[in-house]
Amino acid sequence: MDYSTMRFSKEHEWVRPEGSGDEVVVGITGYAAGELGDIVFVELPEAGAVVNGGDVIGTIEAVKTVADLYAPVSGTVMEVNKDIEDQPDVVNNSPYEGGWFFKMKLSDTTELEQLMSHDAYQEMIGEA
Repeated sequence: MDYSTMRFSKEHEWVRPEGSGDEVVVGITGYAAGELGDIVFVELPEAGAVVNGGDVIGTIEAVKTVADLYAPVSGTVMEVNKDIEDQPDVVNNSPYEGGWFFKMKLSDTTELEQLMSHDAYQEMIGEA
């Protein structure tokens, strides 16, 4: 996995640019998936939803806990990953590939600059 183009939020979401530059894929980090444990249910935003960075837009339910899903950036949700609604354990097994949550069109691409690089994120979680 090439982490160099990805950005990370302090709430443990990752954002990977895709396509024309104002489109991104969003998921949770492997660290977050590991901390949550076995994920059994994911509630995602609806396609077409307009979200603001920092908003709670869904939930992630694991065997031991329930966590909020935050929008790391502002924009419009274009597509959700139906596979993880049916098989949420994909998030634990493949958080950066098959376990992505949704794709969105950014309303302000400069918000990406406010997120952390992979190295800064690794430092935040104590794995640098």
